[in-house]
Amino acid sequence: MMKRSSRCVVPFLGAFTALALIVTSVPAQSQPAEPQAAIEMSAKSALPDVLEKITPAVVNIAVTSASSAETNPLYNDPFFRRYFNLPEQRQQQSAGSGVIVDAEKGYILTNHHVVADAGEISVTLKDRRRFAAELVGSDKATDIALLKVEADNLTALAFGDSDQLRVGEPVVAIGNPFGLGQTVTSGIVSALGRSGINVEGYEDFIQTDASINPGNSGGALVTAEGRLVGINTAIIAPAGGNVGIGFAVPISMASAVMRQLIEHGEVRRGRIGIAIQDLTPDLADALGLTDAQGAVVGSVEQDSPAADAGIQAGDVIVAIDKHPIRSSADLRNRVGLTPAGSQVEVAYLRDGKRGSATVRIEAERSGVAEAAPDRLQGAQFQDAKGSVLVTAVEDGSAAARYGLRTGDVIVAVNRQPVSTVAELTAALRGAAGTIALDLFRGGMRLFLVIR
Repeated sequence: MMKRSSRCVVPFLGAFTALALIVTSVPAQSQPAEPQAAIEMSAKSALPDVLEKITPAVVNIAVTSASSAETNPLYNDPFFRRYFNLPEQRQQQSAGSGVIVDAEKGYILTNHHVVADAGEISVTLKDRRRFAAELVGSDKATDIALLKVEADNLTALAFGDSDQLRVGEPVVAIGNPFGLGQTVTSGIVSALGRSGINVEGYEDFIQTDASINPGNSGGALVTAEGRLVGINTAIIAPAGGNVGIGFAVPISMASAVMRQLIEHGEVRRGRIGIAIQDLTPDLADALGLTDAQGAVVGSVEQDSPAADAGIQAGDVIVAIDKHPIRSSADLRNRVGLTPAGSQVEVAYLRDGKRGSATVRIEAERSGVAEAAPDRLQGAQFQDAKGSVLVTAVEDGSAAARYGLRTGDVIVAVNRQPVSTVAELTAALRGAAGTIALDLFRGGMRLFLVIR
């Protein structure tokens, strides 16, 4: 649809038994190593056994949606339409994959883009049973959707720990590429924490070289032990086909989204009221830190949960609820996907010393909008208590070329104060010629010139 570890414990008991019959006279400390052929045979038999148990949990999803018919000037003529009975819309069908994650309740995880604008959704199991599916909820920002079917004798996949994955671990992708039917491909974890695929979304992708093709979207990425660690979501395909670069949403993120979709039917994102940036090696050196992992607090909103908890500009946040924070995107994901009203333990470094604070998560405020496209195209903003927070900047966009960065806090346009996204948009559209943005970045005030 999209053009867009555990280690496997190999059973050696049979091989060891055969070996013992041959070398009973050899002392235990000098027994020879197990024959390589026996090891390979055990490894070959392990994965098929695992797949036989888990593949019934991966389903095919068929979506029927309505799309506008092609436009032709003649179609607007009432006489022409009357006598030729032209349709207003035509039915469009598409296919993807999904993963059963709760056999008792019939919950199925898939991608948002698989079921977006769906009129009808049907699910086909590996045993060829077919069911109509209900859309419980969908979240565009993480590309995760949750379906529900009424069916008996379902098989569900157990969750693995995607936070413990390591580069090089073997993984298997299961899905429905090109509508061919269920297909299994294998590879390794190529990279972790990938972002920049969807600049408007929440990203922490697992990258794999397991072959993923159109139709695999929403399918499973599993460990060699058969544990679900990701939902396959996208590929990089310069020529339209697989080139060995695929991406999956970590199950830690997908499960957090699923819980909110079940409870609310939507994702209610949280915030704590800070502007952040990555901890670069140069910045770490300047702060006297040996490790360049974490997120630097650039500014703290007054009367925000972070301010109430004592978080200060210049703090380096290194963990949320004991989950390590590698970057500003990592922190944004953790906070944004934590339900409003929750409390989290924030670990930080200040003047080289480690501290912690309990911070309340508040609901993300409305007011996210794109500025005037001819001025700062590619940037996203959010109201931030008397100022405007830059929440995302697309690489290569007009905003990026002018030097705007994620985490900037804009307070004025041509010395005219702006306190909301609406005021910023109006000021940008009403300004002629060169524009000076008055903003805070990393605790410092500066002007950014927009020509």
